[in-house]
Amino acid sequence: MITIKPVETRRQKTQFIKFPWKIYKNDPMWVPPLLMDIKEKLSPKFSFFEFGTMQLFLAYKGNEIVGRIAAIQNDLYNKEHNNKTGFFGFFECINDQAVANALLDTAKAWLLERGRDIMHGPASPSSNHDYGLLVDGFDGPPRLGMVHNPKYYQALLENYGFKKSMGLFAYKIDAQRVMEDPKMVRGNKIVRARTGVKIRTINMKDLKNEINILRKIYNEAWEKNYGFVPMTDKEIDEYAAGFKQIAEPSLIFFAEIDGEPIGTALTLLDYNYIFKQMNGRLFPFNFLKLFTQKKNITWARVMLLGILPQYRGRGLDAVLYYETVKAAQAVGVEYGEASWILEDNDMMRRGMELIKGEIYKTYNVYEVAI
Repeated sequence: MITIKPVETRRQKTQFIKFPWKIYKNDPMWVPPLLMDIKEKLSPKFSFFEFGTMQLFLAYKGNEIVGRIAAIQNDLYNKEHNNKTGFFGFFECINDQAVANALLDTAKAWLLERGRDIMHGPASPSSNHDYGLLVDGFDGPPRLGMVHNPKYYQALLENYGFKKSMGLFAYKIDAQRVMEDPKMVRGNKIVRARTGVKIRTINMKDLKNEINILRKIYNEAWEKNYGFVPMTDKEIDEYAAGFKQIAEPSLIFFAEIDGEPIGTALTLLDYNYIFKQMNGRLFPFNFLKLFTQKKNITWARVMLLGILPQYRGRGLDAVLYYETVKAAQAVGVEYGEASWILEDNDMMRRGMELIKGEIYKTYNVYEVAI
């Protein structure tokens, strides 16, 4: 018999957080999340709870926990998109359709009580965090900040009735291949001369102002994108606090024309290479690996690259990609991942083709009527 219970006690919350270790114990590609990060995301003090609500549930067979899910209401998303969409996230489940159905039914009922008419996800807890379901590209580990899940999750969701709403792509970039392409070198010079664009790295000594610039560009450049939710001040500050510890300043760029910021590119070294060895725990000594093993990281992830709408179509994105790849190669990076990119974002996909990026992982976002 399958029983679904809301998470109400501290013990249940700990069980909810640690359940993935059961699902992925034999998956060599899984990168265990830092326990402290998951606890922070589920804390009432987390920025999401300024505008959203969430209920966690656990699935049991007898006394054994066999699944988990979060039902999520995001008022900021509904305001931005003028709809009544609800969300599910933090979904983990054994390979049992009945368990998955019970979890999803429970999340759907919780959302229905709150007037939602669509269930969308997985979003943990929103598109500004862990988003989408891996459906292709299981032969390598996820890069920093990207999701990973068992192959059978796709069947569990689609058998339930979920339909794909959008595809998200991760592109693999070969740094050497980009830097040896004479078209990239020549194009970079032409665009710079034609637009007068100046590229600079982030000033870590003036981080507060730099973050404000990043916030403005992000909220304007991504505004029309599928699933977009503007980042609040608190969300940006949380990201900045976390990234500050692992940021490589030479990989964070601003593009300026006539002294005004018009674009940005934010790339982080793939610290998942190190986190994979930590089994979820940064302390007491694992944090030292962040310093001792940094030199062994050969991948980086381009997390953000955006140009203000009025400056698009001038090749400025290619300049940012070129500068990013050049700087990454200088710190020992051999490969980059640009992710995620919407399947209908033709401009960004053309940019990837220009630098010979190849789709190597695909993620789906799903919806089902409530």
